[in-house]
Amino acid sequence: MQKAHSTSDILKFAIPSLIGILLFIFPIPIDGGFTIPVALLANTLEGWLHAVIPAIMTILITFIGIATVVFKLVKPASIKEGTFFYSLLNVSIFWTVVRVVGMILVIMTFFQIGPEAVWSDYTGGLLLYDLLALLFTVFLFAGLFLPLLLNFGLLELFGALLTKIMRPVFKLPGRSSIDSLASWLGDGTIGVLLTSKQYEQGYYTKREAAVIGTTFSVVSITFSLVVIEEIGLGHMFLPFYFTVLLAGIVAAIIMPRIPPLSRIADTHYEKAEPQNNDLVPEGESRLKWGFNQAVDRAKKNEGIGKFFQDGGKNVLDMWLGVAPVVMAFGTIALIIAENTPVFTYLGMPFIPILELLQIPYAAEAAETMIVGFADMFLPAILGSGIESELTRFVIACVSVTQLIYLSEVGGVILGSKIPVSFGKLFVIFILRTLITLPIIALVAHMIF
Repeated sequence: MQKAHSTSDILKFAIPSLIGILLFIFPIPIDGGFTIPVALLANTLEGWLHAVIPAIMTILITFIGIATVVFKLVKPASIKEGTFFYSLLNVSIFWTVVRVVGMILVIMTFFQIGPEAVWSDYTGGLLLYDLLALLFTVFLFAGLFLPLLLNFGLLELFGALLTKIMRPVFKLPGRSSIDSLASWLGDGTIGVLLTSKQYEQGYYTKREAAVIGTTFSVVSITFSLVVIEEIGLGHMFLPFYFTVLLAGIVAAIIMPRIPPLSRIADTHYEKAEPQNNDLVPEGESRLKWGFNQAVDRAKKNEGIGKFFQDGGKNVLDMWLGVAPVVMAFGTIALIIAENTPVFTYLGMPFIPILELLQIPYAAEAAETMIVGFADMFLPAILGSGIESELTRFVIACVSVTQLIYLSEVGGVILGSKIPVSFGKLFVIFILRTLITLPIIALVAHMIF
């Protein structure tokens, strides 16, 4: 039976949801490519504040490092259990150490003290002055406006409509389609943040959050353009992106069905009340059910003040909780990549695989297969000098379909509540590489 909703209730769902779609999902053309308004706002503000953001991030990461240690030692009575700052500061010893390491590295980088290997333009400098500068503004706008996607019924509507596709194909709720769209058109970190918030609110199980975060937080169209230009094949963007999508879809079908993702518990976040709005009652239209759920969700909102309060907490959570982790893991990974042969050795097992797939310059290409775990852009930089266009095409496609980069998406996942450890992230990275590489090689041989 169809519920009767007042016009004002329907507008409470429709207007914020449309604004959310426009900000996070609606593609706008820019510089020969596409982006989404949230990413455009972030890039614009980052351009305006580029000179001061590194100092701001240094202060924020230093503050949370000291505050976490003080909280661990003193447990001040003024920060009561159940409050926002209690949950922000009450982390395990491991994450306390990570925050302190992030603090030390950001101070060394900002003031250029200690070994140059820590703060050079290719290690800590890359993290602080490029990635964290952009993440500062991405976190600001994405965090502030995330409630438009989360709290006004849009996910309830899509959950009901798309579960019939997402469940059998990807073993995920229908609402996860919004996460992947936000990533695809905007930025992988936005998808991770959206997934983490959904998980914390009880809409995803641990397994679902891990699958979405590591499989559907896809590389944006914008970054894909940068990669293919860097590798010297900008004129081949369309076949390149088609190959990336094909390999990515195959990986998204396989990955949830094999360990380690298949073995993660299908239980909810301990501090959340489980939600399940994807189940449509027998005999009920999916559209009507989804619409009713959406309007009911929108009606629960408590006004503009609560909206900005929730958004502000999101921003602080990202700035103070995620940024130190990105700085710590990203810098250490880049130091290893730039100053040791570790990734060269790790890439050696790929030489026979690449030779079997008849990829020219297999030894040179093998190093790029692993180095992307440290930073998304390193494979394109290392592979740009290889003579074979076929090999460069394969390197570009693989680097984009791997998805897990410690200097960006991987670091954000580790800093979020999504239950994926460092070890699992590396295994997922390797599995994605092994699954997508043969598909990419096959398409490359058809093209060249």
